[in-house]
Amino acid sequence: MTQMIADAVRQASVNFMDSVAVLLPRILITASIVAVGWIIAWALKWAVRWILIWLRFNHGCDRIGVGAVLKTADLPPADHLVSLIVFWLVWVGFLLSGVDVLGFSALEGMVRSFAQFVPRLLVALVIVVLGFVVANFAWRATLIAAVNARVPSPRVVSGAVRALVLILAGAMALDQIALARTIVLTAFAIAFGAVMLGLAIAFGVGGGGIARRILDHWFPERPQATEPEEEFRHL
Repeated sequence: MTQMIADAVRQASVNFMDSVAVLLPRILITASIVAVGWIIAWALKWAVRWILIWLRFNHGCDRIGVGAVLKTADLPPADHLVSLIVFWLVWVGFLLSGVDVLGFSALEGMVRSFAQFVPRLLVALVIVVLGFVVANFAWRATLIAAVNARVPSPRVVSGAVRALVLILAGAMALDQIALARTIVLTAFAIAFGAVMLGLAIAFGVGGGGIARRILDHWFPERPQATEPEEEFRHL
């Protein structure tokens, strides 16, 4: 009995040492990959920020309205934010590669999933930036058109158009990264329908006079042509 217990303990010790001998090199490789990845990510972060500063990236973001949004949300400047995104994407990629070396079955496929997620994230960021550009263009065009047409409260109208474009761009970006896609689409449809219904009711109930003046301005009534009187000649 004692010999059987001793043999079991010895076999368990041998199995443990074999597992350590197999796992220890993988741990060292993982640590090396993570450390090298952190250095590369840090270098890319500063390189990207230097390039963006040289390209006056913050000035362009301020022109399209991104800078104001970042300040309102208490976020860092645009060039710093982009460099941080590059740093975390690169470092997380190296981190997942290192974890994949360990050979844990529960973590298999994480690198492939992350590699598929990064392009979708970049496309979502491009959609957001283009959304800001289109929203500002639509805001200015609507404001100028409303002022020229003497529409009451032109800033409110142009601001509403800008908000709708930004909401649409945000929904498209979230759908691109597949983040709660069903919830986002349902919430966007409900919110958009509620806003349009509320605007229609408010404009129809309280803005009847405004609508009448706008329609009279754009579609003035034309006087009906009178039929020419018949000329009678004396015989």
